[in-house]
Amino acid sequence: MHTLNKNAPIGFFDSGVGGLTVLKQVKAIMPNESFIFFGDTLHVPYGDKTKEELLSYSTNILKFFEEKGVKAVVMACNTTSSVVYNDIKDKYGFKIYPLVQSCAKILSRLNINRLGVFATKATIESHAYEKEIEKHNPNIKVIGQYCPQWVKIVENNLTNTPESIEIVKNDLENMMKNNPEKIILGCTHYPYLLGILSKFAPKELFIDPAPYFAEFIKNDLAASNLLCDKNERFEEFYVSASAEKFALASKLFYDLPQGAKEYSF
Repeated sequence: MHTLNKNAPIGFFDSGVGGLTVLKQVKAIMPNESFIFFGDTLHVPYGDKTKEELLSYSTNILKFFEEKGVKAVVMACNTTSSVVYNDIKDKYGFKIYPLVQSCAKILSRLNINRLGVFATKATIESHAYEKEIEKHNPNIKVIGQYCPQWVKIVENNLTNTPESIEIVKNDLENMMKNNPEKIILGCTHYPYLLGILSKFAPKELFIDPAPYFAEFIKNDLAASNLLCDKNERFEEFYVSASAEKFALASKLFYDLPQGAKEYSF
């Protein structure tokens, strides 16, 4: 790895607005850092894409961040962390933080036996949460469940419609048949649905991995002497399509200081 500039920005990427749930947590505990966010809205949702497609999208975005001179990139996306991280982790001169692998170590310390995971099809089929948690704690049984409509509900700003509430309720009822003691919201879009989920189950049942992930990133940057020591922070937001729609959908979780710019590869 090249010598990194501690005052360079941190890149974040996801298929859409979901990654803002991670950015919000990181910003809260690292207020001096500068951020560049890329939402690949042209290809949302990532959860039903092939590994080859995900590799192609991730490679383009990482090259974009390379040109921007970032010191680290946060894969604020469970799907790409699960499916392509191992293929791209050693190919760039900056740090890369994958969501699932970074959080699994902390989540494996939970004093429970049955852990539910709501996630995308790609994340569930990769068994990433099971594999990573088992490395640290083989006593936790992980029960994964694919939620096919959830990302679309969030991206299309449909969280308050009766149809959406019914879809989320039905998916939750299916999971509850497995008697989970905690449920990971294993896609960064899913915390947007906590308002619905907590109508039908206690809010403390659900785990948003973002705070754990933010803590991991901060600790690692600190250990590497890469925390920013200047107070000249900035934020930039880019999307591959539909900048206005992105700004509208993001409002639930993040107040964009300025609009997102459209950028195509």
